[in-house]
Amino acid sequence: MARKKIIIMGAAGRDFHNFNVLYRDNEDVEVVAFTATQIPDIDDRKYPAALAGKLYPDGIPIHAEEDLGELIDENEIDEVVFSYSDVTHEHVMHAASFVNAMGPDFTLVGTQNTMIESTKPVIAVCAVRTGCGKSQTTRRVMQILKDMGKKVVAVRHPMPYGDLARQAVQRFGSLEDLARHECTIEEMEEYEPHIAAGHVVYAGVDYEAILREAEKEADVILWDGGNNDTSFYLPNLLITVVDPLRPGHEVAYYPGETNLLQADVVVINKIDSASLENIEDVRDTVREVNPDAIIIDAASPIQVEDPDVIAGQRVLIVEDGPTLTHGEMKLGAGTVAALKYGCEPVDPRPYLVGKLQETFDEYEDIGVLLPAMGYGGQQVRDLEATINAVECDAVIIGTPIDLRRVVDIKHPSTRVTYELDEIGRPDMEDVLEAFMQEMEGE
Repeated sequence: MARKKIIIMGAAGRDFHNFNVLYRDNEDVEVVAFTATQIPDIDDRKYPAALAGKLYPDGIPIHAEEDLGELIDENEIDEVVFSYSDVTHEHVMHAASFVNAMGPDFTLVGTQNTMIESTKPVIAVCAVRTGCGKSQTTRRVMQILKDMGKKVVAVRHPMPYGDLARQAVQRFGSLEDLARHECTIEEMEEYEPHIAAGHVVYAGVDYEAILREAEKEADVILWDGGNNDTSFYLPNLLITVVDPLRPGHEVAYYPGETNLLQADVVVINKIDSASLENIEDVRDTVREVNPDAIIIDAASPIQVEDPDVIAGQRVLIVEDGPTLTHGEMKLGAGTVAALKYGCEPVDPRPYLVGKLQETFDEYEDIGVLLPAMGYGGQQVRDLEATINAVECDAVIIGTPIDLRRVVDIKHPSTRVTYELDEIGRPDMEDVLEAFMQEMEGE
C-alpha cells in the first residue's frame, strides 16, 4: 500500500516537533517536504538525516511557503499539515482553502498527540500572542519555585536557525554557552535573562531527547513557550498570558485561543499600560470562554538604566524583533520609556541597510520602531549599520538582552528592562504553592 504523501507547513519549530512525534518512524506516511515562513533564510535547507530517522536517509528538503502549490502538484500530495503559530484564524483558513482547492486534505494537529509526558511535574507558560510577556512570567515562576527549594529547569520553545543536527539538544547555563552554540540575537534574548538569573535552559530540535536530559537535573520542568504556540510537553499547570494592549486578539489568533481555552491560570499583563476599558474587555472574554481559570492581574514596569541619556532627546527605539514583526506590537518597553521621558522617536526607515529593508518590506506596519533582527551574521551587521546611520541623539534598547554586547552602537544609549509584578491576590506565589502541594500530595 502506497505511503500517504505529506507536506508540513512550518517556521523551523513546531513543524519539526510535529514531524518528530507523529511522522518520523511512521511507515504509513512520507513527508515529502517542509515549507518555511516568518523567519528569514530558513528555506533552501534540509531537515538532516541524523534527525529525520531511518525512513529519510537523505533528509527532508525545506522550501519557501510560496512554493507550496508547485510542491503539491509535482509530488501528488495527499495531505498538508499546518504547523506554525501566531497567525490569524483567517490566515489559517485561507491556507486551508488554497490547499483544499488543489485537492489535498488540510490538517491542524491537536495537543493530545503532540504533547510529550514527563516523569516530573510540568508547568507551561504560553500566551495568546507573541509579546504578551511570557518571558518575564517564566522568570517569575522560576524564581518562586527556586525560593521554595525546588530544582527547576526551563525548556524553551525551539529556535533552530543554524546547524540542526548539532542543535538537537542544547543546554545553556552560562553566557559562554551562547557563543558555543552560535546563538542568534533572538535566541540570546530568550536565554540570556535566564542565565543572568542563575537558571538553566534547554532548547534544540528533538524535544523528547531534550526532556529526558532536563529531567535528570530538575524537580520541576518549566515549559517556556514561543510565539503563541501550545506546549510541547503535557502540562500539569498551564499559565497563559494575555495582552490588554491588543484586546480581542486572545480569541482571534492560532493557536493562542487554544492556550486560553486550556489555561488553568490566565495572567492579564500590562495593566499599567492598557486602558481600563481594554483590560475589562479582555477580562470579560477570559471569564466567558474559560470561566474556571484563575485570573492574575500583573504589570511589567520598566526600569531605565540611565534616564539622563534619553530625557527630552531625539531617540531611535530598538525593540524585540518578533514582537514587532509577526507579533504586530506597537507599544514595547522602549516605547514606554520614550513616552515617560519626553523623547521624540526618530524614524529609522530612511536609514535601513540590507536585510532590515527586507523586514520592513514584509512587515509594513512596524512604523518608527526598529526591530532587533539578528537571525544570522549578515542581519546583525545590517542592524549595526542601520542603528549607527540613524541621525539621533540617543538609542533606547528595549530588547530583552543588552544589545550592546552584540552590536557596536556608536550613539549614546541606555537599556530598558522589565519584570513581572503581580497586583492583588491571588498572585503567582499563591498559585504555585497550591500546585506544589497538590503535586507532592500534601
